[in-house]
Amino acid sequence: MALPCSNAATATATSDPFLYAKGITRKGAEFGSLAAAAVRFPSVRFSNPSCRVSFRRRMPERTFALFAPSDMVVSEDGLATTVAKDSSNILKFYKITQNEGINEMAIDVSRESTVSITVVGASGDLAKKKIFPALFALYYEGCLPKHFTIYGYARSKMTTEQLRTTVCQTLTCRIDQSESCGEIIEEFLDRCFYHSGHYNVEEDFAELDKALQQQEVGGRVANRLFYLSIPPDVFVDVVRCASKCASSLKGWMRMIVEKPFGRDLESSAELTRDLKQYLSEEQIFRIDHYLGKELVEDLSVLRFSNLIFEPLWSRQYIRNVQILFSEDFGTEGRGGYFDNYGIIRDIMQNHLLQILALFAMEPPVSMNAEDIRNEKVKVLRSMRPLQLEDVVVGQYKSHVKGGIKYPGYTDDKTVPSNSITPTFAAAALFIDNARWDGVPFLMKAGKALHNRRAEVRVQFRHVPGNLFKRSFGMDLDQATNELVIRVQPDEAIYLKINNKVPGLGMRLDHINLNLLYADRYSREIPDAYERLLLDAIEGERRLFIRSDELDAAWSIFTPLLKALEVRRVAPELYPYGSRGPTGAHYLAAKYHVRWGDVGSEPQNAQA
Repeated sequence: MALPCSNAATATATSDPFLYAKGITRKGAEFGSLAAAAVRFPSVRFSNPSCRVSFRRRMPERTFALFAPSDMVVSEDGLATTVAKDSSNILKFYKITQNEGINEMAIDVSRESTVSITVVGASGDLAKKKIFPALFALYYEGCLPKHFTIYGYARSKMTTEQLRTTVCQTLTCRIDQSESCGEIIEEFLDRCFYHSGHYNVEEDFAELDKALQQQEVGGRVANRLFYLSIPPDVFVDVVRCASKCASSLKGWMRMIVEKPFGRDLESSAELTRDLKQYLSEEQIFRIDHYLGKELVEDLSVLRFSNLIFEPLWSRQYIRNVQILFSEDFGTEGRGGYFDNYGIIRDIMQNHLLQILALFAMEPPVSMNAEDIRNEKVKVLRSMRPLQLEDVVVGQYKSHVKGGIKYPGYTDDKTVPSNSITPTFAAAALFIDNARWDGVPFLMKAGKALHNRRAEVRVQFRHVPGNLFKRSFGMDLDQATNELVIRVQPDEAIYLKINNKVPGLGMRLDHINLNLLYADRYSREIPDAYERLLLDAIEGERRLFIRSDELDAAWSIFTPLLKALEVRRVAPELYPYGSRGPTGAHYLAAKYHVRWGDVGSEPQNAQA
């Protein structure tokens, strides 16, 4: 049967056809408004090739195709898009199934939808420096829905104009400097508003609801996204007030929750229980911005789309894996928050552990959010809980370098003078499963170190019976192949290999096969918050943390954290700007490992 498309396209269903579709496309059009819905048919072929649209979600079983006959364009590779709606506001869809052929359905699309984004804690640094700039970048690239409004909400007394002035100072047109940016900024700021209120007063959120409704005009379905850029002790108050007094009556409501998600397993579970009094798990988007970083997303692509890596991704070929994080600055007057959590809770239990789970998980059934998160949970549940003997903790002290005195951690006026909170930690973790049994996963994170860096280093095993071992001397570690994934700064992937130096002799050298993103790709890499905000708007949960995943992560670190606090373990002091405490090197040596960031780095791969 030929479909009555305006372009006279035809389609034929073959055996086992299936369909993927997006709720909201990357260009921001909504499936309900039919501005640009996308479908894909790997086993269905169309005539009349045209444009290409991104897609993500699997449709229900036995629904193999769903698209509109009006203003349709289709492509030979199985992508189809529908645009606009007919004058009667009734859209005729055609469903292709293997047994029933093509059937017509009518759907009322008289009401489009809108998205209201409320940034709770809009006067804070995170909102001003990250969230509003990320939203503007999405608007600049046409990724936000056609109908959207942004509201700032905080206790600070501020007008809408004051918010716009503050936000304007943080916006840059980094995508295309040649384009008139001022006009786009003004368009964006016209969509930004401010409402002052308390975090625990339902009447204030009822007033916010009225303000949101004033922007949600035209009979559109109102969807609402709340970003909780606030301290964790008011999470539940905000969720209670927003869910009772400012939720959407007919559209969806979602909450993005910033870390920390508790201090240990018990407090995290309590927070989850409290949130679920007012929200379902599907409404809670626990954000870890490291999961939105380009190179972290590239981990799965590197492993699962390159034949040379996946066969090597196991204990048989990998000797150890190192996940490293360092900052070249201290708390700098902001130690009050940090002293309550420390480097383990702030960095290792979330950012680095999430990277480890993505790195070590088994191949998922698909790239569907639940399939990926299922595999991550399996890895985390296979890991041994950390004990004191697996960890070294440190704290930076004052140091004079180049005639400049750098303050120690306890010199910070916001930190108690007797604080033993770690600003550095190194840990050895193990995964007790068939793939990774016996392979040490070494984590290291610290403040006030010699450089700023986040990377994954995969050290492979020595070559058995190496014919050239005499050329390397006694230190065979120098001959070890190493894969390095630089997350930040200067994103890069490079592989260390051995080669012969040109000449008549047999002299070997170590070189790097490099992919430097700045050299290869001219387009600037989007900020992690851009990707995560867009995913939350689209309802894509792949890069957000599920509650059972959070429980499994805390189960690994809670025994260690309790032991550190009960025994009041004093951290080893290290100078500001150094490589950290010497105890970290002994920890690595215990497992016959040398930290990969200690040796000399290639010039073209340095931070």
